[in-house]
Amino acid sequence: MHEEYLRPTEFIDSDSPEVQAFAQQATEGAKTPREKAVKLYYAVRDSIYYDPYRIDPARSAFKASTILRQGYGYCVGKAVVLAAALRSQDIPCRLHFADVRNHLATERLKKMMQTDTFYYHGYNDVWLDGYWIKVTPTFNISLCEKFKVKPLDWDGVSDAIFHPFDLEGRRHMEYVTDHGSFTDLPYDVIINTFLTRYGSSAKDYLSQTNQTGDFEREAQKEAADKAKQR
Repeated sequence: MHEEYLRPTEFIDSDSPEVQAFAQQATEGAKTPREKAVKLYYAVRDSIYYDPYRIDPARSAFKASTILRQGYGYCVGKAVVLAAALRSQDIPCRLHFADVRNHLATERLKKMMQTDTFYYHGYNDVWLDGYWIKVTPTFNISLCEKFKVKPLDWDGVSDAIFHPFDLEGRRHMEYVTDHGSFTDLPYDVIINTFLTRYGSSAKDYLSQTNQTGDFEREAQKEAADKAKQR
């Protein structure tokens, strides 16, 4: 059952040495599939830095092994890594995509995108004990602290998707459109979405892979500025 969600693919290269080593280290001491899945979730969530400012549009840049080598990625890349790591441990996993409205993006990011909607936000469906569980490994704990958002924990039993409100009661994430689940990354669709849905500055940004930014520092500064205004 679900053999297609166990096999390596072009982007979910679960048979690569990088993925195999990462998964083996992260699951050390775990006995059951649930224990392994939970350990892998936290390893991806916190050891891969969330960075929406360094998105390389090359096909190879979306491979799990590439993202592990570089140590950073945005939601799609982190979901790809989790899927690869889980499959390497014989735990079925698929990619899931949805458009989400993000009320807590930094001003710089919103200006660049010219929208607060993140199209094709990536997360995962994990098969454990006979049912699919939704899980989102996107925001590392240090970023959550700066955004004043409760870190998204996962027990391996319930869904773990973005909370609708942050710690101060402000809206955080709204799921707008569900695009469903995929065996592998729909690369062409995602790149086309960047080029057609976001503003001209985002399109220019996508073509310049040497761009850098510090999303955590921006979040921390904006939180401090807002606190001063109260």
